[in-house]
Amino acid sequence: MTSNNRNTVQFQQKPAKAGGIKSLQSTLKSIIKSQQPSTNIKSLLKANQDKGFDCPGCAWGDEKQGLIQFCENGAKAIAWESTSKTIDAAFFAEHTVSELKKQSDYWLEYQGRLAEPLRYNAELDKYQAISWSDAFALIASHLNQLEHVDQAEFYTSGRASNEAAFIYQLFGRLYGTNNFPDCSNMCHEASGVALKEAIGVGKGTVTLKDFSFADAIFVFGQNPGSNHPRMMNALRKSARNGCKIVTFNNLKEVALERFASPQDAVELLTPSATQISHAYFTPKLGGDMAAVRGIVKALLERYPQSLDRNFIEQHSQGLESYIELVEQTSWSKISEQSGLTQNDLRQAASVWANSDKVICCWAMGLTQHKHSVATIQEITNLQLLGGHIGKPGAGLCPVRGHSNVQGNRTVGINEKPPEAFIDSLSKVLQTPLPKAPGHNVYHALKSLLSKDSKVLVCLGGNIAQAAPDSERTYQALANTELNVQIATKLNRSHLYMGKDALILPCLGRTEIDRQTSGDQYITVEDTFSMVHASMGNVEPVSRQLKSEVAIIAGIAQATLGNDAIDWSNLTADYSNIRALISACLPEFNDFEQRLDHVGGFYLGNSASEHRWLNVAGKALFNSNPLPDELVPISQIALEDSKRERLLTMQTMRSHDQYNTTVYGMNDRYRGVVNGRKVLFINAQDAKRQQLSDGDLVTITSVWQDNIERQVSDFKIHLYDIPEGNVAGYYPETNPLVPMDSVGDKSFTPTSKAVAVYLQKQVSDRIL
Repeated sequence: MTSNNRNTVQFQQKPAKAGGIKSLQSTLKSIIKSQQPSTNIKSLLKANQDKGFDCPGCAWGDEKQGLIQFCENGAKAIAWESTSKTIDAAFFAEHTVSELKKQSDYWLEYQGRLAEPLRYNAELDKYQAISWSDAFALIASHLNQLEHVDQAEFYTSGRASNEAAFIYQLFGRLYGTNNFPDCSNMCHEASGVALKEAIGVGKGTVTLKDFSFADAIFVFGQNPGSNHPRMMNALRKSARNGCKIVTFNNLKEVALERFASPQDAVELLTPSATQISHAYFTPKLGGDMAAVRGIVKALLERYPQSLDRNFIEQHSQGLESYIELVEQTSWSKISEQSGLTQNDLRQAASVWANSDKVICCWAMGLTQHKHSVATIQEITNLQLLGGHIGKPGAGLCPVRGHSNVQGNRTVGINEKPPEAFIDSLSKVLQTPLPKAPGHNVYHALKSLLSKDSKVLVCLGGNIAQAAPDSERTYQALANTELNVQIATKLNRSHLYMGKDALILPCLGRTEIDRQTSGDQYITVEDTFSMVHASMGNVEPVSRQLKSEVAIIAGIAQATLGNDAIDWSNLTADYSNIRALISACLPEFNDFEQRLDHVGGFYLGNSASEHRWLNVAGKALFNSNPLPDELVPISQIALEDSKRERLLTMQTMRSHDQYNTTVYGMNDRYRGVVNGRKVLFINAQDAKRQQLSDGDLVTITSVWQDNIERQVSDFKIHLYDIPEGNVAGYYPETNPLVPMDSVGDKSFTPTSKAVAVYLQKQVSDRIL
């Protein structure tokens, strides 16, 4: 076997702090790179401001005060979207799809904004221009010719607005299906499942204000310095106020050690920075559940007085069974599975016990394991013990990704819709709607692979690179009879199609949305359940662009007609959509009026009000046993020589990346320059496998289906990571994640728990 040995990545020393002048320089560089710096500087001053637009990056909340409400990666997202470069039919006249498949994801998106609707011509292997009316008619023809409605899959990216997401699910359900695979199925699905069972609501119970009052903040499986940079300002403020931040993350991330605010002149211009973490622990991948179990065990042994007995008695059930389980769990098993010592966990327990108000945060480091739901319920158990739900400065905080991924779910993007929601929607529309569960991402891809599903419509995103098991995912897309991609930029999802395919270009978050009644605004929900308006301020890059709302309405009208809904009326004035949302969802009562408040309005949280809307009717202590294996490999047939070399790999983002969008080839905070095919490894693991810093390796994953999943030309980088664990960037490592390796109850890909072995490459050969 040979490989194309062209890995030019280099390594340098990690910086001593995150943020600071380097962050400012990176921001300015991204603005200049967009080729319209003056426009983007104006846009940045409108980002996350009242009467401005919501950043197209992460879902972290904003105070709506002060001139600067954006971060380095938010600036990159805005500049990346607001480029002057465009792609139209002339671009595709010069490039076949087969040629484009050979290009990197970075190159594809760097070509610029999609500027006109396009249809794939299989004979030429090229996209060609198509009118909007013909595109809508083509989609309607395919959908109306299907044997049954569940052969259609309606995928959603978290960037879609509340208005677009609502009419998207409205169209899908009037069409007759609940097939709504969503990007959240691949990230925080475990959070929603776990919290819904335990406390009756699948959202976090805190608001941004709570971070100002917390005595302690426990951060699990998260790298906010790159993935949610605005969160760093909240953590910095808390740390400087004396709050103790306890971090559990298997990689030592510089932002969680020392952070310099670019808005602080001293920290910007000098070596000074704020120490973020009071204590920093590096558990094994998947060992967080055992770590929390250890904290609880230490609390019961040494700090029983820290338990809030009144809260437990009044608001919970299941404590006795849970305490019995904790007592039966040995310290040896806790230490072995977590990778942390008793002293480590007793230190963490001491901080928790001596804090009156505690917040627990987490992200995908916890949600992408087989036992993710159980892990999040273990954290919930910890917080219930102290009555840390519904108390100012305390609670549970799953830190969401895309800027409206939580809002999408709130307004109906859900393959398992609550019965009350469907009943309300049916009543308002005076039309019965389907209640049977539809497909999530996992089931949609499996159905496309088997060719049971035939049409895929994607409202944004890049499912080809977001989903696991790349070759099988590509095949699933290639099996479609029609692949429709509503997008701002070219990506790999546009390059895998079956009989027919469309690319439909939409407005970006920064652009003015003009409809017949005037300029429109849309709304989004942040990770704290705050809903606020977003209104673009720059001219669209092309007159051919349509809003997401207009595109969905155009498809719906062509497919269903106007009998049940006047789709053109919804497009003309988005307040008509918000009126429908208000009529169907009680938490959006007086939607339009409440948006007048600076910063929007709070949807509320039943658990924070001590209303427990789960089956138990109370907050539930879940007694989940620790997993038998962090990575389930005992049943996999494997040679002893390979089994002895197995490591557990996680996929992750670089600092120059947001979700599947790659902004550049560097990862400043981890010392990586000019490349992405990197595998971070503990020095002792490298030594045992006779590998040195900079060696090239082929990575092979193992799974019970015995399919060979392999990537080559990855450069080894020695790093501060627990023994037995390795890490690599996605989507480059996605081919290694088995499609059928999913979380219990969540069906989330286990992208943080992939069993792999390494083979050294020399002279283009694998040894």
